[in-house]
Amino acid sequence: MINNRTNIQPPRSIDELMQRVSGIAGLTISDLAHLVAVEVPDDLKRDKGFVGQLLELVLGSTAGNKATPDFELLAVELKTVPLDHNNKPMESTYVSVVPLKELHKHSWQQSAVYAKLKHVLWMPIQAAADIPLAQRKVGTGILWNPTNELAAELKQDYEEFMEIIALGDVESITAHQGKWLQIRPKAANNSALTNAVGPEGKMIKTLPRGFYLRPSFSRKILAEYFGN
Repeated sequence: MINNRTNIQPPRSIDELMQRVSGIAGLTISDLAHLVAVEVPDDLKRDKGFVGQLLELVLGSTAGNKATPDFELLAVELKTVPLDHNNKPMESTYVSVVPLKELHKHSWQQSAVYAKLKHVLWMPIQAAADIPLAQRKVGTGILWNPTNELAAELKQDYEEFMEIIALGDVESITAHQGKWLQIRPKAANNSALTNAVGPEGKMIKTLPRGFYLRPSFSRKILAEYFGN
């Protein structure tokens, strides 16, 4: 976890945010770390979230670990997209924790998924294993809103998953389900259990789950903007 020791203020407008985004395009992780006086680890084995946290700090994100968009004043979420040498996304994109109880409070429009995916700043970044972390470059950021069609497909995925959970079948969900969204376990280890609705409405212990976007989703966004 990076400690914020800078005085970078949150952007007050979309224009100000995008000026910052434009200003860091082409810079390396080392360049960004120098701007905010943090040390770059040798790799991401113990610091998986380092790149995202670094970008949040440089750009003035305020949300931290809250279930709100990263730039709270602007309702904009920041998502990094690790790219291979062919500029293709290398992994799925984490969105939010999956609610496993009090499900009546989590309709689509009340959900963290809806709040975080209404307005997204996608930040492509080199991530091929043979490029040292400090030398990896940030690409051109994309400010994005889902089309009505894509928003409807995300909503359908979400509601189908929530229906399965409400029926007590969370343990049956696999990463193969969902067109764009998928649900996967999200826990440091197998002992980090949480409560969930189980069969016949009884509470059970299970691993926490997270909503993720498939790599095909971020690949679609990049292709729309960059044409590859």
